[in-house]
Amino acid sequence: MPDAGGTETLLDIRDLRIEATVYAPGEDPRDVVIVDGISFKLAKGRVLGLIGESGAGKSTIGLSSMGYGRGGVRITGGEIIVNGRDIRKLGPRGLRKLRGSEVCYVAQSAAAAFNPAHKLMDQVVEAALRHGTANRREAEARAVELFRKLSLPNPETIGKRYPHQVSGGQLQRVMTAMALCSKPDLIVFDEPTTALDVTTQIDVLAAIKDAIADTHVAALYITHDLAVVAQVSDEIMVLRHGKMIEHGETRQIIEAPRKDYTKALVSVRSIEHEEKKPATQPILRVEDVTAAYGGGVVRVLQDVSVDIFPGQTLAVVGESGSGKSTLARVITGLLPPLEGTVSFEGRPLPPRLANRTKDDLRELQMIYQMADVAMNPRQTVKTIIGRPLEFYFGMRGAERDRRVAELLEEIEMGKGFADRYPAELSGGQKQRVCIARALAAKPKLIICDEVTSALDPLVADGILKLLLDLQKREDVAYLFITHDLATVRAIADSIAVMYQGKVVRYGTKTEVLTPPYDDYTELLLSSVPEMEVGWLEKAIAGRRMEAAGN
Repeated sequence: MPDAGGTETLLDIRDLRIEATVYAPGEDPRDVVIVDGISFKLAKGRVLGLIGESGAGKSTIGLSSMGYGRGGVRITGGEIIVNGRDIRKLGPRGLRKLRGSEVCYVAQSAAAAFNPAHKLMDQVVEAALRHGTANRREAEARAVELFRKLSLPNPETIGKRYPHQVSGGQLQRVMTAMALCSKPDLIVFDEPTTALDVTTQIDVLAAIKDAIADTHVAALYITHDLAVVAQVSDEIMVLRHGKMIEHGETRQIIEAPRKDYTKALVSVRSIEHEEKKPATQPILRVEDVTAAYGGGVVRVLQDVSVDIFPGQTLAVVGESGSGKSTLARVITGLLPPLEGTVSFEGRPLPPRLANRTKDDLRELQMIYQMADVAMNPRQTVKTIIGRPLEFYFGMRGAERDRRVAELLEEIEMGKGFADRYPAELSGGQKQRVCIARALAAKPKLIICDEVTSALDPLVADGILKLLLDLQKREDVAYLFITHDLATVRAIADSIAVMYQGKVVRYGTKTEVLTPPYDDYTELLLSSVPEMEVGWLEKAIAGRRMEAAGN
């Protein structure tokens, strides 16, 4: 693709091929191609968004611009030209000089990328000092300037804090400052806002976009969220299975995609769910619950009351720390409340899990956010789904296996997956197995804790459709915990908006999503990125006007 306006090319990737060796139990090692013949040019001051599902090769391509292949990945073909030279021909010493000076990397999880034992400033200026692009005084002055550009609080002193002393959104911006401090030519942003709440994400996106414009740095922006990448990218490359599906200017990709896969990404979350009228009596009632950690010192829920009706979905939405998952812990008996009661089908549930009956446990199941850590990697799918069948119903042998096969059909996988291990499944398949395990107990209520947040949009869409279909067939109720408003619109019958441990808005989906709104709900709804070029600027301008009016 030619450079926009003839601007000087910074990064030129030509026919890139990347491979890895796969080791499967009982099989000989085999080589697989994970990036196949990718070519593109990136000019100074331009941003290229790399988008696609997990395994598409996005991060692998981004890291290749630093001459790096993680986890045994090998760059086996093509040219990677940075500032006019092929970095594949650089030795280890040349690559060390390149990384952190000419090309920098911003990881998805800033919390995992920072050393908790060192102050922020020491880590932000480290690359500049190591590469000799500035002395200590100059590097710290530039860091403070970047903190200010990135709208961090107390820019002169925030560097004296440790990573745990700032919020997730602040730490992500500090990491962006760390990447910019050594004045690189190219920054690789690898899902920098995926782990953030929508209210925090919009601030980080705006800060990143402003910093890119101010410094005229080129950037690769890696994500699976097309609405997000549309806000920061000049052009977008859509990837799948290591191949380029489509590449064009951002507006063309968003408004007139040419390929079917791109069209599917653009139209994702188009689920139509008609809100159902509540039954007479709720299946679960939470009344005036207050809960705390640390022996009652840190209160995280205050006077929370909600109802969940049979065959319906209550979505609990709010930012991290609002109390959503803590409410689930109270309902499941993992955290006894200080005050209030939880009733199931009209009977009070014992506050502690250990005091609940087998029927209490069976009728109220949970599906967790991270399917990877929710399953025993040494057990087959048949064993994982079969355990609740044995525990609750005493099923054994052929009877159990027959029911496992039925459940696999229900989740649209089929009995052929019964003998596979979790490592042999995709992310979406793992989550479907967790759904089947919950259904095996024949529950009346399932708590879904951020079950789609770690999944790609198309995969998440499939999981949501599956859950709605199962709800119709099984008449099961859902408590759906999420911070994704698009998911809420797709599946909810009623909504509880939580903020700082309190329910600040509660009612049917129509009531909650119809103005006038309280301030926090207004902020949540206005912070959800839309599939529209220029949306970010309008959203930030709206916030500023509102702040000026107050």
